[in-house]
Amino acid sequence: MNLAPQVETAEISDVGLDAIAGGQAGAAAGAGAAAGLYVETSAAGVTTGVGGGVGLAVSPQGLAADLHLNAAVAS
Repeated sequence: MNLAPQVETAEISDVGLDAIAGGQAGAAAGAGAAAGLYVETSAAGVTTGVGGGVGLAVSPQGLAADLHLNAAVAS
């Protein structure tokens, strides 16, 4: 006698999976960019920094790229 718990499985379509997982199926393309500068003060001192980012996504199930640059100086 098998006392292991049983798990029911089901088939799910690509569209259903993308709705749950947030994936990209079918024809999709995207691009984005961001940049920033910040200054932060606290009891411990001052922190300054720069940040940036670039993104690219093309599908079906193809190319994805991302680039970020972050730098901070604390004093």
